[in-house]
Amino acid sequence: MPTADGHLRETPVSRTELLKGHFLHVVCDTVRLPSGHEATREYVLHPGAVMVIGLLDDGRVVLERQFRHPMQAVVIEFPAGKLDAGEGSLTCAQRELREETGYSAREWAFAGRLAPTIAYSDEIIDIWFARGLSLGERRLDEGEFLDVFTATPTELQAWCHSGEVFDSKTLVGMLWLQNVQRGEWVLDWSGRMPAGVAR
Repeated sequence: MPTADGHLRETPVSRTELLKGHFLHVVCDTVRLPSGHEATREYVLHPGAVMVIGLLDDGRVVLERQFRHPMQAVVIEFPAGKLDAGEGSLTCAQRELREETGYSAREWAFAGRLAPTIAYSDEIIDIWFARGLSLGERRLDEGEFLDVFTATPTELQAWCHSGEVFDSKTLVGMLWLQNVQRGEWVLDWSGRMPAGVAR
């Protein structure tokens, strides 16, 4: 893979805040292009998020069904949520799994990261695997409504293929799950993030 990318890089010049809402923070950056000309880049600033691939002892995975207003549809997803201010990635993953599904896990493995919308957001989602699950009580946020269910990886793969699952993070999670099950991608179940990975 080529490593010299100076001819592709844009240099920040200035920033204007367009929107600071309860959830969204939108900015417009003026950048200097490699050609020397200037352009603008509008995008969403995001605190980061996590996604959890919860593995039950019988091989099934933990999933959710939730209405997503922008899509006007009920969407099948792996449990996920955004980082609170000052919150570590693993702490967030443990909290989101417990609050949304009621499950707690005995072991955790950091898998990797994904950037779901690179053209208009700086959001990064950390992918965690969890196993040794035990079920407790859910603690959903006010105004949060979702169903928790389990499925086999084969069922989830079929839904991804048919288009019933179209959430980008869940599709990436299925890719990770497939490769882990095949033994092609190995997880470190220490619960630590690799050196050099922030959060």
